[in-house]
Amino acid sequence: MKIADLKKEYDKMQVKYGAKQLDSIYNGGCEENPNICFVFMNPTGKNIASDKSWNGRKSPWLGTKNIWKLFYKVNLLSEDTFRKIQEKKPKEWDYEFCDYVYEEISNNKVFITNLGKCTQIDARPLTDDVLKKYLDLLFKEIDIIKPKIIITFGNQVSSIILNKKISVSENRKVCHKIEINKNIYKVYPVYYPVGNGIFNIDKSIEDINWIIENEIENQVMKEC
Repeated sequence: MKIADLKKEYDKMQVKYGAKQLDSIYNGGCEENPNICFVFMNPTGKNIASDKSWNGRKSPWLGTKNIWKLFYKVNLLSEDTFRKIQEKKPKEWDYEFCDYVYEEISNNKVFITNLGKCTQIDARPLTDDVLKKYLDLLFKEIDIIKPKIIITFGNQVSSIILNKKISVSENRKVCHKIEINKNIYKVYPVYYPVGNGIFNIDKSIEDINWIIENEIENQVMKEC
């Protein structure tokens, strides 16, 4: 199975749980053993790729600004690309630029996805019941790409994925583990860094930098 094979299921679920006038947003980045798989909550209509007339990639955060500061601050996005993102208005993100951004994300061994792929008009919260309906498909994604580390954003997403109540404030830099198809994956809950959680972005950056240093860089050193 390939990542693209999951799109039909996500599109069916968009009709059930998302805004009827918008498309699902899938994922993007390195699909073969990335260093990090970032799991956010769910997309909104601010993503320009959610428009049904959009024929390019349908990856998270296209046409937005704030989240890319996080990737820049943890050295997963170059200063030049970050600057270009900040200078562009949403409608100036064309197909070529979207591919350019995600090519860099992929080259940095990063995969970005959402637990829920059902795009909403705005940032209204989804219920646990809806997000849980996407869990098996997320686990299929993870099983396909096999990331070294998974970083989950926010209490709700982290709790659903780990199947236990998680308070990020009590789990900073704490490693949890999940088993998917007989493979064990390390999961780190991190503060949600945008929207209402924008005031926590510095804590998110601090924790992700720590995770990269202690998990990814140490692992590379051992392999050498």
